[in-house]
Amino acid sequence: MNPVQRPLHALVLRLLAMFLLQAMMMLVKLGGVHGIPLVETMFWRQAIPTALILMWLASRGQLHRLRTERLGAHARRSVMGLTGMFLTLGAVRLLPLSEATVLGFTAPVFATVLALVLLRERVGAYRATAVALGFAGILIIAGPDRAAMPLPGFLVGIGGAFMIALISIQLRDLGRTEEALSVVFYFSGFSAIALALTLPWTAHAHDLAGWAILGAIGLTGLFGQIALTAALRYGSVSSVIVMDYSSFVWATMWGWLVFAQLPPTSTWAGAPLVIGAGLIIVYREHRLSLQKPVESVS
Repeated sequence: MNPVQRPLHALVLRLLAMFLLQAMMMLVKLGGVHGIPLVETMFWRQAIPTALILMWLASRGQLHRLRTERLGAHARRSVMGLTGMFLTLGAVRLLPLSEATVLGFTAPVFATVLALVLLRERVGAYRATAVALGFAGILIIAGPDRAAMPLPGFLVGIGGAFMIALISIQLRDLGRTEEALSVVFYFSGFSAIALALTLPWTAHAHDLAGWAILGAIGLTGLFGQIALTAALRYGSVSSVIVMDYSSFVWATMWGWLVFAQLPPTSTWAGAPLVIGAGLIIVYREHRLSLQKPVESVS
């Protein structure tokens, strides 16, 4: 049975998720400054939520909430999610926070292109304009200045956005039958097992500050992921994804406060085009969702 739709509730959850996940991104970048390897960071990012969810449910006698008949779907989500996480967090390590965040905003553009190429969907004037604006914004942000936007970081960030486009669709599907806590648990658990195999080669000794960073990454990642998944349970992708653009505000804030970094001129010039492209797609998807019930009745 589909959950009851609560649009305002979903928007608030998505906004909270963006704040928490940008805090996590800042901590991941800070971990890089402290010399913590990315793969080890990803392990603790996944292992801590897995352990906390298990302990919390066990203390309440509610382990039955993890029962699922869609283990295969959770496994596929974990493979895609782990790939997307590696690219997204890798971009944060390679680029300033604001630039890495703006590249992530190209996910709706990639979702439109995927719908055209893979699903043979018709792309009208709205979405064609959005794709053109989005790619124009990407070109401006990339710019000729490799110091502000090194090519490896740019490519990794674009790859992460592509994976986000795929994962958002998958999360919406899982949200129809699985509660948010279950989706987060299986993603974290499957990923932690895979990443644990790399620890003999990637794990390092850490001081108190290093462990505090890793612990905070796990906590912000856990609650951010729960809020993100719950938002898709109570609202459609097209209705809540508009909140994702608040990430640029949080990323700019963290970059300035923690790393004394502000976006260069090319980012300020290109970001409105990328954000505008996403908003056009959101508007179009919202209009289509309003038309579908009318068409069904007809």
